[in-house]
Amino acid sequence: MQPAARPLAPTYQDRRWELPPDAVVRHGNVDDAARVLESRTLTVLTGAGISTDSGIPDYRSPDSPPRNPMTYQQFVGDDGFRRHYWARNHVGWQHVHRTHPNAGHRVLADLERRGVVRGVITQNVDLLHEDAGSRTVIDLHGRYDRVICLQCSRVISRAHLAERLDALNPGFVESVLDGGTTVADIEVAPDADAVIERTSHFRPADCEFCGGVLKPEIVYFGENVPRERVRQAFELVDSADALLVAGTSLTVMSGLRFVRHAAKAGMPVVVVNRGETRGDPLATVKVDAGVTETLTALAERL
Repeated sequence: MQPAARPLAPTYQDRRWELPPDAVVRHGNVDDAARVLESRTLTVLTGAGISTDSGIPDYRSPDSPPRNPMTYQQFVGDDGFRRHYWARNHVGWQHVHRTHPNAGHRVLADLERRGVVRGVITQNVDLLHEDAGSRTVIDLHGRYDRVICLQCSRVISRAHLAERLDALNPGFVESVLDGGTTVADIEVAPDADAVIERTSHFRPADCEFCGGVLKPEIVYFGENVPRERVRQAFELVDSADALLVAGTSLTVMSGLRFVRHAAKAGMPVVVVNRGETRGDPLATVKVDAGVTETLTALAERL
């Protein structure tokens, strides 16, 4: 019997939240956002919503199917769950590592070259900001292209692990994609977790140096963002005159804390996202619209 692919109960971060009834949300449009941000330098905080136009679905947009991302406790505590996860990730990797930046990523890279954007703090692990040419990027939740051993702390590339997993599981990806299905047809989460079920025969790989457990170098639910990375992110926020938030519902504190920090310091905060976010009451302007088109239009006005 295969282990459950998702938590049986929601974690704290997954619980539904609603804006308090007395919250004041300053809704506006691109012109309103541009008036707030013009002649200012920006730090940008991004989430999964900026990558949807690159073919990577998000977790919490109004049209997204319900998902409960894997927890750290599940990964380290259950051999069967790890096998199930690595099988799904091995298929999802085929999709995510072939994705490309979209216009939203490219706009932010261009604004950095122009000196408008100081840098990007991203909650994504897809590296599309770097691929688009952004130079100052803090990958808050890690990177999907690296794997770490939980015992000896060695880091290897995900591409190298893919070669080992292919050798251990010849024909596995092809067996998942039978009947003319392609990787693009399979639902893939932002952490490269593909929605497949037939995983009981998959063989995961241990660390080739010490035999320890391998884990993607990604911060999972129930795990803390490294303290030094958080410090650098706060410094990046403080180095700018305003904070622009794009494509995140700010459901988890790892991103929301930067909005709270900026608002407490009196910095203008502009939030661009489809649907409500936990940062809306703190925003100077909230633009309820698609990220790519909004960032493109905003760049033309800055």
